[in-house]
Amino acid sequence: MIILNTLEDFKSIYRAGKKWQRCIEAINNLENIKPNIFYSIGDSLVYRLAKGSEPDDELFEGNRRYFDVHYYISGQETIEIADKSALTPEIAYRDESDREFFSGQGVKHQLKTGNVIICENHEAHRFSQGKDVKKVILKVTIEETYFLNK
Repeated sequence: MIILNTLEDFKSIYRAGKKWQRCIEAINNLENIKPNIFYSIGDSLVYRLAKGSEPDDELFEGNRRYFDVHYYISGQETIEIADKSALTPEIAYRDESDREFFSGQGVKHQLKTGNVIICENHEAHRFSQGKDVKKVILKVTIEETYFLNK
């Protein structure tokens, strides 16, 4: 997982490449979207605005074809991250949803207003202890994707 302190850090580091530019385009469009409705830009990115705290996740979620980018507009939340190989598979991967679920323990990180996180595909994540969360969740295809500073 990559945690960036600000959106400006994200824009500075991930400025090249169509997928990263589409992420910025989606974030810049937040004033025009309704909460919990998925929108898309091209065939490589879908995004939605999430408001309010969701129930704590019991299982870790992993993805294979898409990775998550979360930008925290307000509030705070805890994310727990673990390498998939260190977890116990609970629900097998489904291609239709691009999700698989695991149990186990990981490392917790506190996220707050302004943070941008990138959840990498060799890891699984679960969220908990959210308070007044408002964030944009972007699902970005892994094809032709690269992570700078890794």
